[in-house]
Amino acid sequence: MDLQDQRVLITGAGGGIGRALVRELATRGARLCALEHSPAAAETLLTELKPLGVNPLLAYGDLTQAETREAALALAERAWGGVDLLINLAGVLDFVRYQEQDPGLISRLIKVNIEVPMQLARAVLPGMIERGHGRIVNVGSMFGSIGFPLFAAYSASKFALRGFSQALRRELAGTGVGVTYVSPRAVKTPLNPPVVHALAERGLMHMDAPGPVALAIVRAIERDRKEAYVGLPEGIFARINGVLPGVVDRALAKQVPTLMVYATQAKPADA
Repeated sequence: MDLQDQRVLITGAGGGIGRALVRELATRGARLCALEHSPAAAETLLTELKPLGVNPLLAYGDLTQAETREAALALAERAWGGVDLLINLAGVLDFVRYQEQDPGLISRLIKVNIEVPMQLARAVLPGMIERGHGRIVNVGSMFGSIGFPLFAAYSASKFALRGFSQALRRELAGTGVGVTYVSPRAVKTPLNPPVVHALAERGLMHMDAPGPVALAIVRAIERDRKEAYVGLPEGIFARINGVLPGVVDRALAKQVPTLMVYATQAKPADA
């Protein structure tokens, strides 16, 4: 996909990856509509893009509410006549022993991480199929391929997002509409609570800066990639887990006692 003049609807644009991603898209001439969770996040994004001469469309509200999503889509429809590229980036993460998981957060996590992308995809698909052109990009996680201890609910949501992406891509074969699933490893953003950064400092987890991850997402879009795994050796472990999960079981079992100690310090965060 040549991003010049493409009409892009993106969620989570105000997060760490999102801010880097919208800059990459803007420099390639894409037209941007950002769906954010708060006016403050939207205004911050607007301020950061102003030096680039970019004036994105901004919508904000609770992404889990149909009215919020419909308002963003209506904004893009009025301004541009439709959406060519949907990027589902917004996410919620928690690092906790599952028996201590907040039931309300489980519900929100599933809604934001999987239901919102599914609902937005359903909403933009008729126009894309009619035009015979478009792409849906779902940003998942390496934990959507590797079930990781203390991330049970998050892993479940990202496994679901990966399965949805694969099934939808196969369903859309021959329509001119593509689906890309991008799987980064941990990224240095507010999505991850401080305890996860502490794990990285101890060498128990690798983390990437947002910029390279955003660039990898853009390149996956430009190359019409079906899937893109960002980061090694995690990308290799993801493949191994698919065929030899016992090997990964044994490797992770050694880390569980340390992870359990860190889990008591964790606090959830939204992307």
